[in-house]
Amino acid sequence: MKKILLTTIPFLIVVIMLFTKCSGTVNADSKPEAFMNGGYETQVKWGEHLVAISGCTDCHTPKKMTDHGPVPDDALFLSGRPAANPSIDVNRKEMQQKGLVVTQDLTEWVGPWGVSYAANLTPDETGTGNWKEEQFIRALKEGKYKGLEGGRTLLPPMPWEQFKNFSDDEVKAIFAFIKTIKPISNLVPAVLPPEAK
Repeated sequence: MKKILLTTIPFLIVVIMLFTKCSGTVNADSKPEAFMNGGYETQVKWGEHLVAISGCTDCHTPKKMTDHGPVPDDALFLSGRPAANPSIDVNRKEMQQKGLVVTQDLTEWVGPWGVSYAANLTPDETGTGNWKEEQFIRALKEGKYKGLEGGRTLLPPMPWEQFKNFSDDEVKAIFAFIKTIKPISNLVPAVLPPEAK
């Protein structure tokens, strides 16, 4: 009997400790904030990380040319195609048929879809300043222009077909981050449809 008690009592203590330790601590509200933010201390920091690894600056931040090729112009971070820049000077019909061309700042693209421009993502009213979180989610996950229901599909090179795999929490983190960056007034030109053949 003594032997049974010696083995049973420690087992019961462990079970009680596990039960009391787990009860009430499984809900999301009790998780450390970093756990809720992809391992980052805040949602904004997580969003900053996601913007960096997702290549958002590849198109949405204009480039300046250096001896080592184009580099992001940090003064224009995520501000899209500069409205004051002249349009690309190419034979659009030929480009639409044979391939594509892009400006050296990587913000204007010509291809079979017509001409597309990198959008202003800054929190200015000419960018995402008036957007609701739901619009941003729809834009990234459904590929809808300005995240509007029934809006046109986003054009290349925007990789929304891959971005639709983001979780809602990841998209919310990206949106939280872009709401903290410098607003830049830049009304990006409207897309141009393909030229008639």
